[in-house]
Amino acid sequence: MMENVAQPIDFERLLKLRLIVGRYGEMDVARWWNTQGLLGGRGAVVIRRGFPTTYLFAQTRIVFAVARSRCHELFDPPGCITLWSLPAEVEDEFEEHWQGWLDEGEKWAPFFQQLTKVTGDDLLLVLKSFDLVTAAQLETASKLRRSAENRAVPLTGTHRPNDEILTLLAAGFFRSETGNPAIPYVRLEA
Repeated sequence: MMENVAQPIDFERLLKLRLIVGRYGEMDVARWWNTQGLLGGRGAVVIRRGFPTTYLFAQTRIVFAVARSRCHELFDPPGCITLWSLPAEVEDEFEEHWQGWLDEGEKWAPFFQQLTKVTGDDLLLVLKSFDLVTAAQLETASKLRRSAENRAVPLTGTHRPNDEILTLLAAGFFRSETGNPAIPYVRLEA
């Protein structure tokens, strides 16, 4: 059951959800946005030359920017949030965590290594393999449907961003088709 009460957001979890969807949407996997394996093994080799200590997060910045732009271009309803477009205060807090993640590059290396192995398997199974969705969230996500115009996946009700909603915004991308992303969104509670 989804709660509308303000809850703290686990920003590390949000980063992981965005990384998985970002990687899954790359041209060498689901072809949703125009990055070619930047979060795959090839990206590390190329980006590491210019950013020897921070290349993991340099790759991430590029993929996030392209994914955000592509999703905004396809579907950006007013008064709603997507995985890539959260309220300004949430995005600001996400950015505040960035320096800490940069300082913990070695801690993140195994996650990024696992990320390079993401293939075109079912996105829900990928999220499950990273332990980022519960059985209840999988069941809820499996009931999500594409909108009539086929470019979005609405979540019912109005909500504030929280871990549950952010997880469903990530999982809802599983309704996309190869080369044709459908953007999960939810109306923002006033």
